Amino acid sequence: MQKLPIGIQTFEKIRKENYLYIDKTKQILQMIENGECYFLSRPRRFGKSLTISTLEAMFKGQIELFNGLYAENWVKEQDKNPNPVITLDMGLLKSYNNSEQLNYYLINQLNNYLYLNDLKLTLDENADITLYNLIIKLYKEFGSVVVLIDEYDKPITDNINDLEKAEEMRKYLRSFYIVLKSCSKYLKFVMLTGVSKFSKAGVFSGLNNLQDISMKEEYSDIVGYTQQELEDNFGDWFEKATQKLSLTKEELLQKIKRHYDGFSFDGKTRVYNPFSILNFFNDQKFNNYWYNSGTPSFLVDYFKQHQINDIDKLRHIKVTSDFADEQEIEKATPESFLFQAGYLTIEKWESIGDSEILTIDYPNEEVKKSISRLFLKDIYKIDRYIPLGDNLWKAIKALNEGNIENIVEMFNNALGKIPYNDFPKNQNEYWYRSLFVMLLRGGAGVTSFQESYTSEGRSDLIIPFDDKIIIIEFKFAKSSKGVPKARAEGEEQVKQYAKTYENEGKKIITVVLVADNRKRKVVL
Repeated sequence: MQKLPIGIQTFEKIRKENYLYIDKTKQILQMIENGECYFLSRPRRFGKSLTISTLEAMFKGQIELFNGLYAENWVKEQDKNPNPVITLDMGLLKSYNNSEQLNYYLINQLNNYLYLNDLKLTLDENADITLYNLIIKLYKEFGSVVVLIDEYDKPITDNINDLEKAEEMRKYLRSFYIVLKSCSKYLKFVMLTGVSKFSKAGVFSGLNNLQDISMKEEYSDIVGYTQQELEDNFGDWFEKATQKLSLTKEELLQKIKRHYDGFSFDGKTRVYNPFSILNFFNDQKFNNYWYNSGTPSFLVDYFKQHQINDIDKLRHIKVTSDFADEQEIEKATPESFLFQAGYLTIEKWESIGDSEILTIDYPNEEVKKSISRLFLKDIYKIDRYIPLGDNLWKAIKALNEGNIENIVEMFNNALGKIPYNDFPKNQNEYWYRSLFVMLLRGGAGVTSFQESYTSEGRSDLIIPFDDKIIIIEFKFAKSSKGVPKARAEGEEQVKQYAKTYENEGKKIITVVLVADNRKRKVVL
């Protein structure tokens, strides 16, 4: 049983120490043979750094690392005349306070290449000039140069909460990256990766030969695991998991798919997040690994600035194919932010007339829980929300016995933990409903379907179980005086919604929750 490369992003280490490697060299080789200058955007923990590391080993001709891989023969030929490679990782520095700090960091990285190649070169105080001189020097000594840059956008996204500083970083990076165009005749291959596309246009405005393959069908699985790759490469680990969890392989596959599959960057190919899959097989538990690995600070800051609090309004919405291409970070839409951070994915891609229309949604259960926990912890600031979720789960189970008071008590307990200043100025039933759903997903891990369409209209919330269906209708009242009227309206609506499920052979439980906005609580 091969070791799992959790947190290991170095191709050489994975191959030399016999870690499990999913062969992506076919897709990488296709990229090398079809062009020279690429950009790839993917969410964090998706394998971008490993792709950069693999490219470095390929162009250096490290043939001993490619035994049995698709690109083995290509690397054998490359070994006869390897290219010098410059690899820059913008993610190594924890944060960037100003362009001077970034410049100093880059100078040090470039200086390492002089030392490693035993080259003498007078260093300039500006990293862009040093990069230019280094490329020419390497070209004269060894031939055409390969430049690989990982997390190109981190200096910008680190400063999203300070747009003046973000613009400072953008201008600096623009002057640094433009060197790649002025040195194009000395370059063999260039690739840049990052989380965001919204910085790309502003930063790479002069690089008109840069191919953006982020949403190209032919490269949709260049990172991430396809279903076939999962089943072909984790055989021993599947056997271990089925025994540990007392599931058949088919049952296990379905559960893994529901929790971790569903990411799509072309509307057709679906892939798993490698980080979550590796951790699942290592622990044999369906935990929320992606969220626990860290939350993008730029996403939290954006939600706070724009007072976004109803996350399910972004589900199943239609956007144009260029929705993630805003030129500047401050112009990005919520759906663009969520897509680039990995919380939304392409559910469907359609050609309608002359337009390309995408439908976007959350990809899987892990991401639904992640976005809910993000809001509970960082937006609503509800302390100890996981215990709250556990209590909510107990309250939902009690509904089957006719006890609905517990769920009201738990929800009001959560509302009571929200600081008064953090309540939005214009609350409505959608705000209360959204918080309720986040508590279910993020705290209790309950699968719920919000705003389900029936023949009688659109229900607020459907919670399905094997033996029962819970239908919850949220209503809103400005004060206690409006509660009776709102409750009556809700009871009439929920009765109609229940008719749709009468023939399913399950117990139907209907609940109307009325938010009394003046008291900031819900009542039955």
